[in-house]
Amino acid sequence: MNFAQLLNRTLNEKLFTLLVSASILLTPVAWAEDTMLPIKPEASITKAEREIIELSKTKWQWMADRNVGALDTLFHDKAVFVHMSRTMTKESELEVIRSGGIQYKKADVQEVAVNIIGNTAVLLNRIALLAVVRGNEVTNPFVVTEIYVKKNNKWKVASMSFTRLVTP
Repeated sequence: MNFAQLLNRTLNEKLFTLLVSASILLTPVAWAEDTMLPIKPEASITKAEREIIELSKTKWQWMADRNVGALDTLFHDKAVFVHMSRTMTKESELEVIRSGGIQYKKADVQEVAVNIIGNTAVLLNRIALLAVVRGNEVTNPFVVTEIYVKKNNKWKVASMSFTRLVTP
């Protein structure tokens, strides 16, 4: 291999490394920009979808009020809750709310989208969540995926999953 070929190979390797590094560094920005939910025009939202959206808003208020009785009725017995640091059952989620381990002070819902598939509803909320966690007040941007199932003609929360958004 002559000097020109060696220099060309070295430059190609450096260019490749630079491109890979740039794509890694820019990925969080792309994630943050790609947070628009698949929102339907207001006129096309069905009665059932509106019911789920309103139920979700009510649920956020009950969580802020620490209304464990209402939440106990709303949460399915087999519900799961996925947070940034752990996954919890219905009982452990209610206990965290009851004890103030996580105090949901305010969920500022910025976008909401819902899809109903048979007796299952999938709701996505993009929120800024103000909460007190382990004594510290924090605000985090999340997309919260809520899964509802219809049981005895009533919607029940089967799952809530908090995905923290990476923002620039």
